Amino acid sequence: MTELYHIHYPLDDNQLPVRPQVLAMGFFDGVHLGHQAVIKAAKKQADKLGLPLAVLTYTPYPGLVFEKQPLPWRALTPLKQKVALLGKLGVDRVYVLNLTSSLAALPPEDFVEQVLLLLQAKAVVAGYDHLYGRQEEQADMAHLPEYAKSRFLVEAVQKTALSTDESKVASRDIRRALASGDVDMAKQSLGRPHQTSGYVVHGDARGRTLGFPTINIWTNEEESLPGIGVYVVSVQLAGRLVQGMASIGRNVTFEKGRPVTVEINLFDFDEAVYGEFVRVNWLHYLRGEVAFTGAEALIEQLKKDRQNSLAYFKEN
Repeated sequence: MTELYHIHYPLDDNQLPVRPQVLAMGFFDGVHLGHQAVIKAAKKQADKLGLPLAVLTYTPYPGLVFEKQPLPWRALTPLKQKVALLGKLGVDRVYVLNLTSSLAALPPEDFVEQVLLLLQAKAVVAGYDHLYGRQEEQADMAHLPEYAKSRFLVEAVQKTALSTDESKVASRDIRRALASGDVDMAKQSLGRPHQTSGYVVHGDARGRTLGFPTINIWTNEEESLPGIGVYVVSVQLAGRLVQGMASIGRNVTFEKGRPVTVEINLFDFDEAVYGEFVRVNWLHYLRGEVAFTGAEALIEQLKKDRQNSLAYFKEN
């Protein structure tokens, strides 16, 4: 299991559970294909040197420290999911460094001395555009060998390795795609379906009366739900993976001004699962939310949505 350590600047080397290691740096929100390229390069270095692989990441999101951001800020991968994904890539331990004003103001030479060397980095790997320390100085990967002074190896993973279709994979672009409902683009950039999690809670039970019973999911506000619409999904629930279709919306056919809810109609499933923790894989966008003229029109559309969802599963 991947070890997780929360650390704060200034680091206390007497309390740090560290030993010589290879260190990959980055925020890694989404652990998308670009991030995976960095981790794979770091893993190659770790194997070559016979050392464990560690990741140095940050909390909170760096943008919140450097400028005003809309709140709440929503992650593609909350920390627990991020650590699990990094573990699957061979990461032995993750250091979560509290990004504060004092840390962000460090000259890059001091960042090397007071962070990287205290973590006993023998090789440091990051994307070519990764920044560290005080940003108005040359705190980039191009200058890191100068600050390292041959005390550790430096590898900057170049843009070509972080790109698909000649475009650099970026977490912000994935967030924009999700906000517009483009879960297919998100899946392409992540190398897997976007996933959210939550608990099954009570809803209005209206779906059951329509012949399309749903589970209602309460999702933590820190997670990035796709935009309003209807989607093909699969749900990890009670040790099973169940196919279904999901609606993110305000249920405008029956009432205006409702809060956004997540309702999922599971195929070939009819059990009471209130309180269960579930993971939802967002596979494909079907359509936007529509205010239908009544229940009959909604039912006819739901039948079409189900057919289209089953066709998706058959093709994929």
